[in-house]
Amino acid sequence: MEIKPTVLIVDDELGARQSLEVILEDHYRVLSAESGQMGLDIVRKESIDLVLLDVHMPDMDGLEVLRKIKEEDEGIEAVMVSALNLARKAVEAIKLGACDYITKPYEPDDILSTVNRVISQQKLQRELDFLRKEMKESRGLGQIIGQSRAMLEIFNLIKKVAFTSTHILIKGESGTGKELVARSIHYQGNRKDQPFVAINCAAIPSELMESEMFGHEKGAFTGAHTRTIGKFEHANGGTLFLDEISALRSDLQAKLLRVLQEKEIERIGSNRPIKINIRVISATNTDLEEAIAQGKFRQDLYFRLNVVPISIPPLCERREDVPLLAQHFLNKFNIAFHKRISGFSEKALDALSRYHWPGNIRELENLIERIVVLSSGEELIDIKHIPIEILMDSKQDIEDLAGKGGGLSKIREEFEKRIILNVLEACQWNQTEAARVLKISRAHLIQRAKQFGISLKK
Repeated sequence: MEIKPTVLIVDDELGARQSLEVILEDHYRVLSAESGQMGLDIVRKESIDLVLLDVHMPDMDGLEVLRKIKEEDEGIEAVMVSALNLARKAVEAIKLGACDYITKPYEPDDILSTVNRVISQQKLQRELDFLRKEMKESRGLGQIIGQSRAMLEIFNLIKKVAFTSTHILIKGESGTGKELVARSIHYQGNRKDQPFVAINCAAIPSELMESEMFGHEKGAFTGAHTRTIGKFEHANGGTLFLDEISALRSDLQAKLLRVLQEKEIERIGSNRPIKINIRVISATNTDLEEAIAQGKFRQDLYFRLNVVPISIPPLCERREDVPLLAQHFLNKFNIAFHKRISGFSEKALDALSRYHWPGNIRELENLIERIVVLSSGEELIDIKHIPIEILMDSKQDIEDLAGKGGGLSKIREEFEKRIILNVLEACQWNQTEAARVLKISRAHLIQRAKQFGISLKK
């Protein structure tokens, strides 16, 4: 359901207000006020996008109302409406922040065209401001959300290493934000005006990786029709981020070690060394020490990369950060999908905080996006919006249940009992609400709870 922008009409003439309402009501949510003071009261209570403001009113001059509206919220646009085409008044209104000045009598199409143009420009400006904010935050600590002790320690560590050229190894499960930490280190430090270049070592075919990293000369191999600059040269002066470093094949591990030691590279097909000045930040979601023991990763390279280790905990180990992250993603997708969801109910946040998030932050982000897309646009996110799999205790998986014995029927009963218990807890033992979430009748819920020995008196 599309949410219409809100237009406030402030005019002491009833006929003028009614005329504007008829023109705009099919396209906008329209509010009206018969005086400047009433208009200001509405601005303080409602979310207003645009005000159509009469210049001459008995209780308070339109320009004074405009000045006070801008004091309340600079983002509210204003179009002044007057029976007289006074250049002085128009100039003064523009100086106070009005975006247009219309004289009476006006054609309906002119009014609608003006309002459409102003609302469109406002929408584009809000999107531009959001993108600028996103770009700014993506270059610092703004995008790393957290108040847990583990995250505060990481913030402190980022500030300590940002202005050094020390190589860093970031460890963490998939979806915990390793590249985000790497970018924050780069953009917080003295290399922030130089390139940040990322290579996903697991995403590029091994036979292409050497060329991707170091580049090649024309004719170096079949298909090398032109000279190609590698990622190391592109990152010169800045930071090279090597994601999933454990996927790098052994011969390239040796070449990488030499590059880190000698601070120079050679393109494929060339014997001319090229000096480089880069900081390498690596990341892995696997245990490199175990890979070393298995002969899959060079120990000497590990020591070179692991000068300063940063371990990002999985989301299940910093559950106190879930509400902050959820609200951050809600704000992001509210703007992206033009919704106005205000937040989460206490029950919804409790359910999100208790879930163990095997996909970490990426899974949470995807869930919030799904909820926002499917929502009506303005309601609070409540327990009814949380998928049943989030309400389940997924750590209690089927394999664990199977280990208890008893066959398929016993596993099914244990699994159903676990689901009912978790939904009841998420709903704070409200039987009606739990039944609605489970899509069964309250009587059926009571029957199954009794069968499983679950006491409903909490």
